[in-house]
Amino acid sequence: MKITVIGGAGVRTVIFINGLLDRYKKLNIDEVVLYDTDREKLEIISRLCRHVVVRRGQGLKVSTSFNAVEAISGADYIVTTIRAGGDHSRVVDEEIALNAGVIGQETTGAGGFSMAVRTIPVLMEYCELIKIHAPHAWIFNFTNPSGLVTQALKNAGYERIIGICDAPSSTKFRMAKQLGVTQDQLSVEFFGLNHLSWIQSVKVEGREILQELLSDESFLKSVQEFSIFDPELLRSMGYLPNEYLYYYYHREKALNNIKKSGETRGKSIESVNCRMMEELKQMDIEKSPETALQVFLYYMALREESYMSIETGHDKKEPIKKGELEVPDGMGYAGVMLDCIEGLQSEEGRELVLSVQNNGCIEGLEDQDVIEVTCHVSKNGIIPVPVGKVPEHCYLLIRLIKMYEKLTVEAIKNHSKETAVRALTLHPLVNSYSLAKILVEQYDLAYGGILGGCHAI
Repeated sequence: MKITVIGGAGVRTVIFINGLLDRYKKLNIDEVVLYDTDREKLEIISRLCRHVVVRRGQGLKVSTSFNAVEAISGADYIVTTIRAGGDHSRVVDEEIALNAGVIGQETTGAGGFSMAVRTIPVLMEYCELIKIHAPHAWIFNFTNPSGLVTQALKNAGYERIIGICDAPSSTKFRMAKQLGVTQDQLSVEFFGLNHLSWIQSVKVEGREILQELLSDESFLKSVQEFSIFDPELLRSMGYLPNEYLYYYYHREKALNNIKKSGETRGKSIESVNCRMMEELKQMDIEKSPETALQVFLYYMALREESYMSIETGHDKKEPIKKGELEVPDGMGYAGVMLDCIEGLQSEEGRELVLSVQNNGCIEGLEDQDVIEVTCHVSKNGIIPVPVGKVPEHCYLLIRLIKMYEKLTVEAIKNHSKETAVRALTLHPLVNSYSLAKILVEQYDLAYGGILGGCHAI
């Protein structure tokens, strides 16, 4: 079987390949094709990927392609992980938002809106090629904002697409570690939208412990995702939140911390990526692959240690020893995708948190609404675990963001600034017609007609 990665020059691809090495034989994967429009970066990343395969003595074939049709043709599984406009576009998105006095994070609010408008037309083109050249392939969308992008592609009629995000699986991993149990012993049920979800159930070997955890101050402080919230808030809700709800529940704190830092997350990532690529460009990777890999791992560690540190004001820096780093096991989005493939190939299946169509799962939402929820994945398909009626405070936020998503998709489809302004006016992190109008005009100016779409194939 063949996996194609559209956006294969992304820095996470090396970690993806390392995670795949543990399971590619079991999953009957023979080849991974990396495709990207950035030829120079793809050459560097692909060499690192092939070294990771060799150093572990595995036989997985990793090839590259600069032709989209060639890369897609005959693929069984396709990963979409692109950033239309490159790293600097994220910097532009966040700075325009901050100048307007709002949060510009790349998946929520104004930043997510801008990224979606740039990205969705490009992914539509790739999906058209997939429909022709790999019609039976499953598409795993990791492109941000994942939920909104998946909604747009589902609305356009692309059925075999699943939105994936590593936030829920990472949260479960850290919860299990803190509780001293294996992940198989721990069951965690999520509901909501991508980056806007809550945990409604936590069971250890069948015993419900959510309320115990909400009362356990040390547990809440010890799990990264929950430690950034006021514990009283969590207890009053009766649920554990996805970490991205920090931007909603502690909005002014996040905005003030970003302003105080003098640097957005996008700017920090751009700086780290630029330094990494410049250093790797100067190296002969074929002659010194392990040295090059250690350079890559050092900069990836710098990225990870700063995750959400700017927005929360928490300095999480720990000493990083260059030259002594292990390749991460691919627990993130690679792990979610591989778990999903494993589930689709098995009779018993697996429980995973995915972005899929609602189909009656959450009461009050339309069947075609894409939600993020715990699903049972097996040869029989992908079945969301029924949620039913959710608390009103969650439901109102879900409905509001879902309406924003639908209007954004409509704005992109019809190239309508007016609809785009309506979408951002509704978003809680903007919540103003006059600000929404400024943001749409500024993004349109920055990208030369953003609602006209862009084309990268």
